[in-house]
Amino acid sequence: MNKRKEDNMSNSPLVDYTKISPNSTNPRRDKIRKITIHHMAGNLSVETCGDIFASPSRKASSNYGVGTDGRVGMYVEEKNRAWTSSNAENDNQAVTIEVANCEIGGKWRVSDKALEKTIELCVDICKRNGIKKLIYTGDKNGNLTRHNMFANTNCPGEYLQSKFPYIAEEVNRRLGQVTPTPKPAPSKILYRVQTGAFKVKENAIKLEKELKAKGFDTYIVKVGELYKVQVGAYSKKANADNMAEKLKKAGYQTFITTEGGSVAEPKVIKVGSKVKVKKGAKTYTGGSIANFVYNNVYTVDQLNGDRAVLDKNGICTPVNVKDLILQ
Repeated sequence: MNKRKEDNMSNSPLVDYTKISPNSTNPRRDKIRKITIHHMAGNLSVETCGDIFASPSRKASSNYGVGTDGRVGMYVEEKNRAWTSSNAENDNQAVTIEVANCEIGGKWRVSDKALEKTIELCVDICKRNGIKKLIYTGDKNGNLTRHNMFANTNCPGEYLQSKFPYIAEEVNRRLGQVTPTPKPAPSKILYRVQTGAFKVKENAIKLEKELKAKGFDTYIVKVGELYKVQVGAYSKKANADNMAEKLKKAGYQTFITTEGGSVAEPKVIKVGSKVKVKKGAKTYTGGSIANFVYNNVYTVDQLNGDRAVLDKNGICTPVNVKDLILQ
């Protein structure tokens, strides 16, 4: 009997810890051609990352994770597609890697040990899957890709993203390949449908939430002193025209612009942040919270993934980050 192609796929011998996540598509629908590197947005051990991906409600996973200490975790076997990059086409072709951060916020740095192990892991993935050269072009056309190529996200963070050319060069050096200097992706005009521009960011956020609730792919960009609410980014003007017409029918004033600006950074809860607990929220483990807690402002004293400990010298209550309101 012939074995299925995916049965012949191997996993990395560099793995130190394994906890298989239920969040995957088995088997993957395509041949492995790419590697996609993400950051954890936290200093998680490979065990903690595995615990997070073990929850079916998380609806997320990666093939591998690399801790700040350089240890490697496996959460989805390579023969299966992990749910990592917000893009099924990419994830069916890519082995995905989550890398822990040694700096929370700022440039989201990763340790030298984590970076070196990520390079070693990429070399191993390439060798076992017949990827002769890792090519980073800065866009989706290369076979070394980033999460923010497919979604409106800061992942993989400023520091790790700056290392992508070096990662590709070093992987290819170890593969015995000479890496040509990549040509920057040609600039192209993108047509965006704008629905509002505000000096006050909260007003832009209100409109963004309203549009998202109606199913529109909406985001905020900052241009000068204005927060602009835009929908979509299209290479063909006709597609932008169609979206503008849909928005007009929904009661919104629109115009089409090629001015993108920079994505307005969302406020992030971190250690030291002042927060309130959402009314009706439970503790991290599902326990009850006293009513008076919802009325007070607390300090985030500890943060591990989505688990936050508030005011360790007071209530010392662990809650989920999604149940906190930044003050």
